[in-house]
Amino acid sequence: MARIARGVALAGLALALASCGGRQPLKPVAGQKLPAVPVGAATAPTAAQLTAPSIQARPERNVELLTQSKVRGEDEFDLPPESEPR
Repeated sequence: MARIARGVALAGLALALASCGGRQPLKPVAGQKLPAVPVGAATAPTAAQLTAPSIQARPERNVELLTQSKVRGEDEFDLPPESEPR
């Protein structure tokens, strides 16, 4: 019985934590100004535009898989470390 009660309590806690996320559009705090209009832009960006990641922040994945092993070629810059003068 105690095991079932613990499971029900844990499920209730998980449900309560999962339901506490807000899905409302972002609004500025009362008394705070919106960000300045960028130079060259006609209008100020919206909250959705400001929070959306750019292409540079989330690049597309490169799915180039190595299908065969290749012997590494000579590297003319792979030099041993210089010895320190005494």
